[in-house]
Amino acid sequence: MTDSPEQNLPVGRNLKIGLFHLGSGMADVISTGIWNRIMISDLGFSATPIGLLVSLRYFLAPLGVWAGRMSDRHQIGGYRRLFWVWLGRAMMVISIALLGLMTAHIARGGDATPLVWLVITVSLLLFSLGSAFSGSTFLALIYDRAAPGQRGRAVGIVWTFLLLGFTVGGVLFGLLLPSSSEGGPHALGFSPDTLQNLFLIGALVMGGLWFFSVVGEERRGAPAETAAAEAKPSSLKDDLKLAWNNPRTRFFFWYLALSMMFAFSQDLILEPFAGDVFGMEARVTTRFAAYWGSMAILGTLVFLWLSRRYKRLNNTVMSYIGVTVLVVTFALFGVASLAGVRGLVTPGLILLGIGLGVWNVGTLGLMMEMSPFGRAGTFLGFWTLVVTLARGVGVSGGGIVRDVALSLTGADHALSYAVVFLLGAAGLGAALWALSRVRAGVFQVEQGDSEISAERVFAGALD
Repeated sequence: MTDSPEQNLPVGRNLKIGLFHLGSGMADVISTGIWNRIMISDLGFSATPIGLLVSLRYFLAPLGVWAGRMSDRHQIGGYRRLFWVWLGRAMMVISIALLGLMTAHIARGGDATPLVWLVITVSLLLFSLGSAFSGSTFLALIYDRAAPGQRGRAVGIVWTFLLLGFTVGGVLFGLLLPSSSEGGPHALGFSPDTLQNLFLIGALVMGGLWFFSVVGEERRGAPAETAAAEAKPSSLKDDLKLAWNNPRTRFFFWYLALSMMFAFSQDLILEPFAGDVFGMEARVTTRFAAYWGSMAILGTLVFLWLSRRYKRLNNTVMSYIGVTVLVVTFALFGVASLAGVRGLVTPGLILLGIGLGVWNVGTLGLMMEMSPFGRAGTFLGFWTLVVTLARGVGVSGGGIVRDVALSLTGADHALSYAVVFLLGAAGLGAALWALSRVRAGVFQVEQGDSEISAERVFAGALD
């Protein structure tokens, strides 16, 4: 098929589209780096309900498959992708603004009535649905927009912007949440008005990025991809059977589930840990995402460059390195909590970013390698579902384990957070064992699919 003029995606337009995920990274920071810390550490709510609410977007992610299929088959207002992208992101903007208003209300000493909790729940439900509707359709928009030879570069740039969003969000929101002597009933280190403004300004900034990044990037009335329109749908049960029949894919399933679950068990409790154990202010812990996010970008770029120069540094080796660094990181946080050594927190954040960056590169590549040619859509759909649900379990599970440990230890914060971190280190160690049984190279030979292009690796980065 000859590429149409609309498929040519110059680097400048690619960078413009990448701004979409700059906003996505900032949204992650505000939901799982700021709101959770304030609700748990500053306002004293249990981590379990907060973790479950924050994790809704992972558990509702399968709805993104439905939205993607709808965008393949139907136009709305003359557009296939933009309707879902803008609908989803509009829902997220509204949710962030509502979340800020309700949290500031509680911070001012207002009662956390059932109505307030209902609004908070609806806000995070909107956030989760919006993320599901717009995530897969945004990736589809990139594929529609770029020629086949440009798609690897296109998705790679957008993925890098996602990591950059963590850094930019951490710095920006840290500046918007300075310390204050106004405490009120909760002895906060910031004023409720400042907190409210942070969420409202953040919603406007992210909404602007999401609108500007994709405006004009889809031609009205563009035809659907023939392959997508004619694709025969398959059920999750069929996908599960197909992937489960091979022992190597079974071990890969366990590697994906365990590594994703335990790597993100720190996501909800990292900032509250610093506040509860070391008394760090919210303006300081807000910048945690900037530390590990910048290191994740550095780790990703360095290892991508090294992998091009040294063929032995393949996806399996990078996955080993990344998970091993994460095991050390979690053990370091556990020791810091038990021994009360605040000086270990910053090195831990640096290692966390490097580990996540290298692990992401290797694991995304393995997802491609463990998806045989001709059936890649089926396998990638299954791996993506495993990754998403495991991350949701990890994020909420970290909060649940923290609360259970607090009740068993008589509210010993240092020991309770250490339990979460050390359990995470053990779980990541189990993931390394599962990885040792995968042997992706043997699987490729068995499937007759020995070449995995960089384009296919990057294609999975935002799926």
